[in-house]
Amino acid sequence: MNKDIATPARTREILNKYGFSFKKSLGQNFLIDTNILRRIVDFAELSNETGVIEIGPGIGALTEQLARQAKKVISFEIDQRLLPILADTLSLYSNIRIIHQDVLKANIQHIIDEELAEIHDIMVVANLPYYVTTPIIMKLLTDRLPIRGIVVMLQKEVADRISASPGTKDYGSLSIAIQYYTKAETVMNVPRTVFMPQPNVDSAVIRLTKREKPAVEVVDESFFFQVVRASFGQRRKTILNNLISHLPNGKQQKENIERGLADSGIDSKRRGETLTIQEFAALSNRLVDIFEKKV
Repeated sequence: MNKDIATPARTREILNKYGFSFKKSLGQNFLIDTNILRRIVDFAELSNETGVIEIGPGIGALTEQLARQAKKVISFEIDQRLLPILADTLSLYSNIRIIHQDVLKANIQHIIDEELAEIHDIMVVANLPYYVTTPIIMKLLTDRLPIRGIVVMLQKEVADRISASPGTKDYGSLSIAIQYYTKAETVMNVPRTVFMPQPNVDSAVIRLTKREKPAVEVVDESFFFQVVRASFGQRRKTILNNLISHLPNGKQQKENIERGLADSGIDSKRRGETLTIQEFAALSNRLVDIFEKKV
């Protein structure tokens, strides 16, 4: 078996061989602890019938662990300097395909159709670049990809927001968006000491299991998310004031917003972070009805 990439000595050897320098702008922090990588792979529950999508493989430390367990690994890498390194470090594995592309601009469904056409169990597993964590996760979910779930390492602060409950300081529009599409859990905390170079923040691994259908039924999905975002516009404001300030034509719609809150059984003096996803669904369904009739 190939020598594991994720040890301090082997990582340094690879970086020195290629004269690689870390780009802060790409959020490059490479994992140098094989045990943690294996645990991440375990959380994804892969089999030899699973296809994996990885984002930001770095020098291939997680990629090789995935390739040992999965049928095929498709990995997106934005940094051209890493392509020859990956070709070298992963040369023993025939079930890996590296795609040199920004995943945020990629047509992932098209790539799944081309690369994973025969595979029915697909997971996203990645050590995400922290500066684009949220946009990447939201793209994976809003693109309605045929995936079973997502297991990713990210900044602990973002993991806390993703898995937060109503009434807590971390609960916000991101918590609700993730809950709408998935069941979220933080499965492991990861200290900064297991990365090269060490980041300034601690990390966590989250597992998102995709729901067969969204957590709540909404009449208009984009309006639902608009209401959610507006409700958290300024955290210290009441939900009424936030909706007036942050919904389109909110000031002109003040009476309708008040009526929508009352009809939904929501006290207008509450703050957005106290509402459950069910309350947001009831409110947006009521408001969209009122807005469409009145606007």
